[in-house]
Amino acid sequence: MAATGQSEGDQLHTVVSDHMSPRRILTGRLLIRFATLVLFAMAIVQALHQSGRISLGFENWRPVLYAYLFWAVAMGVSQVLIRGEQGKRALFVLPAALFVGSMVIFPLLFGLYISFTDWNLASPTGPKFNGLDNVRQMLGDPFYWNALKNMVYYVLAISVEYAIAFGLALLLNAEIRARKFFRVAFLLPLMLSPVAVSWMVGKSMLEIRFGPVASLARFLGWDSPSFFGTPEIARLTIMVMDAWTFIPFMMIMLLAGLQALPKDVLEAAKIDGAKAWQSFWQVIFPLMLPVSITAVIIRIIFKLKLADIIINVTSGGPGGATDSVTSFIFREYRDRSNVGYGTLLAMVYLVVIVIFVTTLLSVVNRWMRGVNEGRTG
Repeated sequence: MAATGQSEGDQLHTVVSDHMSPRRILTGRLLIRFATLVLFAMAIVQALHQSGRISLGFENWRPVLYAYLFWAVAMGVSQVLIRGEQGKRALFVLPAALFVGSMVIFPLLFGLYISFTDWNLASPTGPKFNGLDNVRQMLGDPFYWNALKNMVYYVLAISVEYAIAFGLALLLNAEIRARKFFRVAFLLPLMLSPVAVSWMVGKSMLEIRFGPVASLARFLGWDSPSFFGTPEIARLTIMVMDAWTFIPFMMIMLLAGLQALPKDVLEAAKIDGAKAWQSFWQVIFPLMLPVSITAVIIRIIFKLKLADIIINVTSGGPGGATDSVTSFIFREYRDRSNVGYGTLLAMVYLVVIVIFVTTLLSVVNRWMRGVNEGRTG
């Protein structure tokens, strides 16, 4: 009796596959194929109409949106018709998948379409397909390639930021007086908006005439303390301002990793007679590698989006010396209203970021695998 009761109880949690008739499965497949055909046909026709290739089309993309909604409903119905009970389960995941498709894939495809158009917001004619003209303009645009070169400098500066953040994390992890106060104080820059930092530091404290930093520089012997007058100093100043804002982010991640280290390992190193530097280099630093890599990769992602401070302080000057790719694209939109060319630059930068981050993660994973194998070996 007990075995029978247990068997009945297990059956309550077992979903038996429905027996689908061939006609029902065929109906579901025909429905989703018809909806897909309608969606793609309307999208292609509207794209050709917008580019001026054909006269047939709609005034806007709203009918295509309705076709997408019809396709979404047809997808749900077809899943139930084809898969039965398992199809009903898929309905719970389908809204999230459709949302990602509408919020990510559609804008990406629309951006790809805009990249090959001549669309200036000041023009009353709207976007016009211009083929590879934007690509040729990008290949011959020295300011865009200069912005890409600047991003290399900005990303390389993360190594210095990491060293400073690690030092601060070690300091705040030690038994010092007012440790809690210093933890809060060092986090204050992270709580500020980059726009506030750019105006408070870049426009006020570094102001050449009355700024306190400029006054201190003159007192120390710098006759004309222009922090944004020469390309090298301006780029370095932007790096310092950005680092001052985001070093606390890396510091708090590294501090959390230090506090999570096993105490017995550190005590064993101390008992074995390891000095402070040996304990750090041979014990603490290797154990902190996963946290360090995570902090650096997240910081790289933030750095690749650097724009706020540059836009508000230098607008990319002098002569594009401080430009990031994002700030340069922003000015293409704002100052020149060049939507088509700006979108192409953004799409190319997106491809560069995807390739760079994917390669970086692959190299880091192989390196970490080799480090772990060396430890176990």
